[in-house]
Amino acid sequence: MARRTTSNQTGSSPGPRNRTPQPLPRRRRSFGDFVKAFVAFVALLVLLIGVPGALATQIGWPFPSGAPKLEWLQNEITVDTFINTLTVVVWFAWAQFTACVLVEMKAALSGVGMPNRVPGAGPSQLLARQLVAALLLVGATAASFTPGLSQLGQQMDGNQRPTVAAAAQQTPGGLLGQQQEQAAATSAALAEQAANAAAQAEAGGGAQASDDDTKFYRIQPPEGRHHDSLWEVAERHLGDGRRYKEIYQLNKDRTQPDGSKLSEASLIRPGWIMEMPGDARGGELVEMPDEAPKVSEEVQRQISDYAKTGSGGQQGSGQQGSGQQGGGSGSVDRDTAHISLPEQRPAPDQGNQQGEQGQQEQAGPAAGEGSDFGLPQALLGAPLLAAGLLGALGRRRRQALWQSALGSVGGRRRGMEPPTPTGAAADAQDALMVGADPEGVRLLDLSLRGLAASLAGESRPLPTVYAAWMSGNGDLHLQLAQPAGKPPAPWQLGQDQTFWMLARADAERYEEVNTAAPYPGLVSLGTMDDSRLLLNLEAVPGIVSLSGREQDRAGVFASVAAELATNGWSDRMTITLVGFGEDLTPLAPNRLRHLDDVEALVETMEAETRQRRGALGAAGHDSVLTGRTGPAQHTRWAPHLVLLAAEPAADDAVKLAELAADAGRLGIGYLVGTQSGDLPGAAWEMEITSEGKLLAPLLGLELDAQLLPVAQQRAVVELFVEADPDAERDNRRPASTPPFLVDISEQGRPAVYARLVGPYEIIGLDMPDGERSPLLHEALALLLLHREGVHPRVLSSALWPRGVTDDVRDALVERLRGWLGADPDGTPRLGTDTTGRLTLAKSVVSDLDVLRSLYHEATQGRGTNSRAVRGRLLTDALVLVRGPLLAERPTGRYGWLTHEIIDAQLPLLVADIGLALSAFHLEKNRAEKAIEALNAALGSAPADERLWNELLRATHATADSDRLKRLAADLVSRSGARGLPPRTEALLDELLPAWRSGVAAVG
Repeated sequence: MARRTTSNQTGSSPGPRNRTPQPLPRRRRSFGDFVKAFVAFVALLVLLIGVPGALATQIGWPFPSGAPKLEWLQNEITVDTFINTLTVVVWFAWAQFTACVLVEMKAALSGVGMPNRVPGAGPSQLLARQLVAALLLVGATAASFTPGLSQLGQQMDGNQRPTVAAAAQQTPGGLLGQQQEQAAATSAALAEQAANAAAQAEAGGGAQASDDDTKFYRIQPPEGRHHDSLWEVAERHLGDGRRYKEIYQLNKDRTQPDGSKLSEASLIRPGWIMEMPGDARGGELVEMPDEAPKVSEEVQRQISDYAKTGSGGQQGSGQQGSGQQGGGSGSVDRDTAHISLPEQRPAPDQGNQQGEQGQQEQAGPAAGEGSDFGLPQALLGAPLLAAGLLGALGRRRRQALWQSALGSVGGRRRGMEPPTPTGAAADAQDALMVGADPEGVRLLDLSLRGLAASLAGESRPLPTVYAAWMSGNGDLHLQLAQPAGKPPAPWQLGQDQTFWMLARADAERYEEVNTAAPYPGLVSLGTMDDSRLLLNLEAVPGIVSLSGREQDRAGVFASVAAELATNGWSDRMTITLVGFGEDLTPLAPNRLRHLDDVEALVETMEAETRQRRGALGAAGHDSVLTGRTGPAQHTRWAPHLVLLAAEPAADDAVKLAELAADAGRLGIGYLVGTQSGDLPGAAWEMEITSEGKLLAPLLGLELDAQLLPVAQQRAVVELFVEADPDAERDNRRPASTPPFLVDISEQGRPAVYARLVGPYEIIGLDMPDGERSPLLHEALALLLLHREGVHPRVLSSALWPRGVTDDVRDALVERLRGWLGADPDGTPRLGTDTTGRLTLAKSVVSDLDVLRSLYHEATQGRGTNSRAVRGRLLTDALVLVRGPLLAERPTGRYGWLTHEIIDAQLPLLVADIGLALSAFHLEKNRAEKAIEALNAALGSAPADERLWNELLRATHATADSDRLKRLAADLVSRSGARGLPPRTEALLDELLPAWRSGVAAVG
């Protein structure tokens, strides 16, 4: 992946503004902090000890003095009875509040996970959280405090605000949990970096002690709710947080004072020493030996010992790669990794299984990356998004075909051929076909559903998944919020207890299972190295905020919305768009909805949050994840994802923060745009830069962002609008004309004739040599099905789905051009149009072209004025149908047909021909001829209800009631448990009123 080059000069412009508070290293507690802590202590003392003491001494204990008696119910209700009842209620309230305090104290002191929810204790738990926060604010344990304050938008300290650090402290073993574990493990190293120190003699023998420009920094202990990070160190002392990689490279794999080593940029511990670049500036740095007196003797000795580990030894260590990383975590040595990237595992026997051509395929994507022929790179580099859009577009076009068929009159209808896109829309369609990875989407869906089914079979709940990584070799890694035990086979534990890994080879052996999609909220954000990150928006414990320029944020929001609306690994879901995306709704009208303003959003989400809480409580589930497995999985618990592009006002932001505090449990996710980056309740904060980088320093992310810019967004929407069946009906378009009409006269005999409808045959060409024949045949078939032209990259991605180098693709094109030859006038039969797309000459024809031309001529040409011509043309057309398209094609090839709608077009075309020919014969009362034509059409379109209905009418015209009854019985047996379609039942009621009893008798 492309690397950003950062300046090493002192005056380099600062990078993205840090989203976290930056306390001074020696910040001391203010008087206000101690006042808050004292007030909280007094309040807790009164509530926990004073209240029960007063109740016990003034009124008495709530426990009865004896066993309950029936006579109690017959006693008169007095004032004492009312006071005693009220006292019991107060005792219960005190017990509930005490439980809240204990839960919040446990979570705050342990620093692990979110505090448990005490049933029915919303306000009480919030009060307990605030008091415990104020009490612990003066201690180092506040660094590990729960995320409740950030989620609810509370600000306990005037100069501190909720940040991503809160999320970092609530995800043990998830994306961010390593920092908590390390801070706790190294609490003994919280010595202050200070003044007064000693001589230079001990440092004199160090290899780097003699370097006057060598500076060192000591990682600071947690301050408040904030952990030190390399990003912040680089921002304070180098002027640009993105220079943290320079610090990382200087210090990776060097032994620290506590005996451990720096192996990942996110895993730093208080008390560690970092060697800094020579241009580092700032009062916290120690320059050896000139400034050795600034530190204590112990710290100076540690720095001196650490300096000896540098120089050549450090470089050699750094070059050894991840293979020598110690410990059991399996961490991968990556200079860009700020979180635990999944461990990359090579595919088994990859090198031995690839021949020369296979090796070219492996090298293809990198080699051909620059030759995009003007196609939009945003769609080329988004395989999951492109696959979703392409699949949804195909479904939309098929729907238009079927609706057009049902609305046809007299064998003439609109929509046989979808509009051919041009300009930007054509480029977008080509980019979707090149960039799409439908196989990756299929495996992802099978893997996730298979995991859910396996866990349900073991009566285990679904673990909370914060993210999924799809590695370059096809392995899938799930990053869990916390350890969840051993995964079910064939899943394996990854590099640590919070990673579950499934190899691609194991995923390919999965079979489809009937279970709900477990993680429908996963959406692609971008790539880091060769791994693609999918963030589970549904599981984020609060709001995900996105800052940056408005136009850059718009690209991220559009990409997220489009992928969520069309992805193949989810079932039902609702995606609410606010502040953008009204024109995106044609992508998935059943999923996408647009709201005008934040006020309408807050009102909607308040009602839905209440409804979901009540539904979960009534079902006895603690979260939507438990509702998606086991006996209750039919409820589905579809997610609701909110994408708010415009920054909300302060009051609305607080309301959204309160709603989002419990969103992860309810299956609701929030992605909110912000100009300033200061958003209450933001659990995770991200920033999109003008260079297309998605940054989240404290999440450890620096991704090449997945974007859908405005121009590509409009082009994609145009494809969907043009394919919309309702829009087509409103426009009253005439019956469509095929993109290529053949001269069907005797003089129009082609030079090259390919038979595609049935087994593949080519007439007029010599067979190429055996090795190249399959590729040439497949390339010719693709060109014949796209008479408008085929983009060279579409051709190469169709023939080599795993990629191929430009020279291999160009060689095939030239070989195909030589095989097809030239027309008598010397014009090559394979040419290139003005847009660079490959086109075939009119002398190269397929039987599908002839079939379309015959039907068009019979229904819209000469056949409209001559009955005899119409009958001959329709009969000739039906004779051409020898079976399905490209029957008996080789296994493993022609995978690009899944992107096409020809599988829907051809049966409908054959059905239209059969219906037209049947009507032609019935006009002259030739029922047997009509039945013969309909049966021939049913061979290629057996599910077309129109053919069966017309067959019933033709059979009724024979006046053979027994034959009609047998046909009705055959239809009933074919329909199975679903029963006959309503139109067919109504027709049978008209033609054969007693058909139900007659069918039973025949059966």
